Amino acid sequence: MKPLKVIIAEDEPVTRKDLREMLAEAKIKTIGECGDGKSAVELARKLKPDLILMDIKMPVMDGIEAARLLNAEKIAPVMLLTAYSQKQLVEEAREAGVLAYLVKPINKQNLIPACYIAVSRYEEFSLLAQEVDTLNEALQSRKQIEKAKGILQKHYNLDEEAAFKKIRTMSMDQRKTMKEIAEAIIIAMG
Repeated sequence: MKPLKVIIAEDEPVTRKDLREMLAEAKIKTIGECGDGKSAVELARKLKPDLILMDIKMPVMDGIEAARLLNAEKIAPVMLLTAYSQKQLVEEAREAGVLAYLVKPINKQNLIPACYIAVSRYEEFSLLAQEVDTLNEALQSRKQIEKAKGILQKHYNLDEEAAFKKIRTMSMDQRKTMKEIAEAIIIAMG
């Protein structure tokens, strides 16, 4: 396992120190610390950690709101550490995209595995999101090509195969993607 870099966002200095020591014993490097959610978001944007350990109840911005922002910006996974286990907070954390939720008191035996699992899940989710984006892009390209093919078929009285070959030939001749050619056809002739 690669060594992790984390940010600790906890408003209690003693708890922050305990967390830092537990992480250090497991060769997990703390690259930043703060005592409120807003600072955690700013630090994460700047330092790009592998994981953010964050308390829920903090001044300025609570941990759930900070997690929501960090998740939306796809900066790093968030693990919430809290003394609260109410169903509503757990649900809010889930909706904010939190990847782990540990109830205090935290010990090294639960913390360290949870850190690695959260980072691993985040990496898996990131890969899936990239695959979805790639598939959506391919689908959009296919739709554009189909539309352009239809325009060429109608305009030049071509069959489907001939219209496709025309787009492909233009693509090679102009050194542009078929999607770019299709978009140009749609604009010029659509």
